[in-house]
Amino acid sequence: MRAEPPGPQHEWLDGEAGPVVRPYTLTKGRVRSAVDGFDLVAIVLADSDVDDAGHPHLLPEHRRLIALALRPVSVAELAAELDLAVGVVRVLLGDLLAEGLVAVHEPPAAGKLPDDDILKAVVSGLRAL
Repeated sequence: MRAEPPGPQHEWLDGEAGPVVRPYTLTKGRVRSAVDGFDLVAIVLADSDVDDAGHPHLLPEHRRLIALALRPVSVAELAAELDLAVGVVRVLLGDLLAEGLVAVHEPPAAGKLPDDDILKAVVSGLRAL
């Protein structure tokens, strides 16, 4: 049985589930980023010289995204690390990108990938080993 933590209790806290805050409240109801959607494997990188103290309007989630992106990290990894929906992370990243606090590097377009015949030849060669 869990003991209640000391101090005042809030109705928006649930001992089993943690804070009960709807994801759309983090995005202020926005479902799309100010910038076009990010690919799940797009790499996000924050400038190590970014002073987020100069941006008092940033949410704690924005600040956490910046801290996590001090090393190259994918959009999917950020969503997993923050335990937020990918759509919410995309909106928050759009905010940071619009302010120049992060850079997003998209993966190459499908037209730049190797031809299917080349990939089939590689697979056949690997199976022959």
